[in-house]
Amino acid sequence: MKHLIIALSIIFIGSSNLLSQDIDTILARVEKNNTTLIALRKSADAERLGNKTGLYLENPEFAFNYLWGSPESIGNRKDISVMQSFDFPSAYAYRNQISEQRNAQVELEYERQYRSILTQTRHVCNDLIYHNALSNEYRRRIGNAQKIADSYRSKFEAGETGIIDFNKAQVYLLNIIKDAESGEIERSALLDELRSLNGGMPVEFNDSLFPLQALPVDFEQWYINAEQNNPVLKWLNQEISISQKNEKLNTAMGLPRLQAGYMSEDVVGEQFRGIAVGLSIPLLENKNAVKYARAKTFAVQSAESDNRLQFYNILKALYTKAVSLQNSLNDYRINLQKFNNSVLLQKALDNGELSLAEYYFEQTVYYESFNRMLDIEKSLNETIIELYRYQ
Repeated sequence: MKHLIIALSIIFIGSSNLLSQDIDTILARVEKNNTTLIALRKSADAERLGNKTGLYLENPEFAFNYLWGSPESIGNRKDISVMQSFDFPSAYAYRNQISEQRNAQVELEYERQYRSILTQTRHVCNDLIYHNALSNEYRRRIGNAQKIADSYRSKFEAGETGIIDFNKAQVYLLNIIKDAESGEIERSALLDELRSLNGGMPVEFNDSLFPLQALPVDFEQWYINAEQNNPVLKWLNQEISISQKNEKLNTAMGLPRLQAGYMSEDVVGEQFRGIAVGLSIPLLENKNAVKYARAKTFAVQSAESDNRLQFYNILKALYTKAVSLQNSLNDYRINLQKFNNSVLLQKALDNGELSLAEYYFEQTVYYESFNRMLDIEKSLNETIIELYRYQ
């Protein structure tokens, strides 16, 4: 039993001696080292370049004809032509504007992924704070249970107590040690997840106090700022603008297309040189293109309104939940501190006023209440992390 306690103590002490880092430091490291973010950044840069293609004039067309005359007396004929096609001028302006907005969307999508990974990191750190706090509490509980187990061992060896109480003290100590070991397994798994988020580089995190974060006093006013920072809503606003530009672009593509260039024709004894101009009148090629673009605009506007409403309702629900959890947590803190009987129970046990079973029952009630308080604090901070995702 003592070997188990020594081993567990080494785990706790070893963890506390490693370099501990705060959440902001870890977030900065994850931002720099996360392989998913690195890949997303490269993909975004490539996509930005892709959005800049197809904005310029079409390639010029060059043609050369060499025609043999028959009969031979009329000689041969050589034709040369160079032609350039032009869309209606406003089409190029709209394409360039759409390209810039597509690139803005690329950055907004990267921002969404970036915020998602940092939020995931915050959740892992929050879970680690919870397990670190439990580790500290279990260390205190193990020390207390060890004293009682040693005391009842001495009493049993002296014939002052029976085998039942002796075994009860040893089993109680064993259960607490196993609970602590189970928490350490979870903590180790969370550190592995944090290492993965940090690009495979190990990170130690020993904070055991949840960060203090105030809830917004005026939710409606606070929501306005959150809405403006939401990359999904901003992406949809860009999509509406792009769709409207596409309406104008398709209207411009429905106008006549121009061709201009140079031609020459050489025959025996004669040469012809000059300019060539052509006109392409779209009749069926772009049919329904404007209608489609206009319908898509309405669809995106509807999606944006739906997302905005859902976003508001989600944040409102998170805010309401956080307020309730905060009130519940405050009640637990005040009352647990006020009604903590640990010292009195120990005195009563030492003076023989309580049986060992009664002592364990009373301590278990307090331990369960303390764990419940930690669970509420963990849940509160999980809610706040989601609430401030876009702040």
